[in-house]
Amino acid sequence: MASSELAVRTVPERTLGAGGAAVSALGVGTNRWRKGSNDGAVFETYQALLDGGIDFIDTAEVYGFGKSERLIGDCIRKDGRAVKVASKFAPFLARVTPRQLIGALDASLARLGLKSLDLYYIHFPFPFTPLETFAAGLVEAVKSGKARQVGVSNFGADQMRRIAEILARANIHLAANEVSYSLMNRKAETNGVLDACKELDVALVAYFPLASGRLAAPAANGDSAPDRAAVLRRTLAEVGQAHQASISQVALNWLLARDPHVIPIPGASKAAHARQNAEALGWRLTDDEFAAIDAASSPAPSGTPS
Repeated sequence: MASSELAVRTVPERTLGAGGAAVSALGVGTNRWRKGSNDGAVFETYQALLDGGIDFIDTAEVYGFGKSERLIGDCIRKDGRAVKVASKFAPFLARVTPRQLIGALDASLARLGLKSLDLYYIHFPFPFTPLETFAAGLVEAVKSGKARQVGVSNFGADQMRRIAEILARANIHLAANEVSYSLMNRKAETNGVLDACKELDVALVAYFPLASGRLAAPAANGDSAPDRAAVLRRTLAEVGQAHQASISQVALNWLLARDPHVIPIPGASKAAHARQNAEALGWRLTDDEFAAIDAASSPAPSGTPS
């Protein structure tokens, strides 16, 4: 396989929690990967990601009703290079017990063609289900060897702390909380999630880090009104010119500079997108550039780069 003979770039890495696995500082979200007519384009995208040093692949059983996992499994077998794979358990109504979680994990592993996942999440908190129930399933996932690490997704700060405490009784460290986080959605900074990640040494895996494309998309009337989004886009463009970088690359670079616990996972459905995302890892913002972007994206200062 020709791609496996290519030299892989040395890229920055980040850890999935205290003592956890090292993954590329950027990952990829695959909620738009669907097995079918675009298989070839997805495989080219997958190869471009690995060629660029991105080895952290995020999926979930609900993405395409399992099609994303099957497609990733096909890519892994065809390419042959080592990757880190994360998937998620969806706790729907009457599907919240530890046994059901392990059954779902087994099904994900079968679709992926893997014996173990690097990271397995609870996709979202389910009302009326005690966190102890979720934690029991995650503990079993690790003890059985079917998941190397476990995490949560879309959990609040208090929920994070509680499930981390429960897992710790079984000597298991909460590895990550995957939440929406971008320059246009900075709730993780104000709702306590980022602080909890730093306090607990948990990775904040940021989905929609490019605000579903809205950061780079032109606004109505050519951004003629000096609203927050327009000012932010102009600032990102100005910083990008200094580094010969795109708006998207600058936005990803800002998240990486925000805190070492943050691991953005932008989506990529074309090889060109994958290469562009990987190129965000080759340079760093200056402190002044970070501060300018911070000011443009928030009415109030929210910290300095770590």
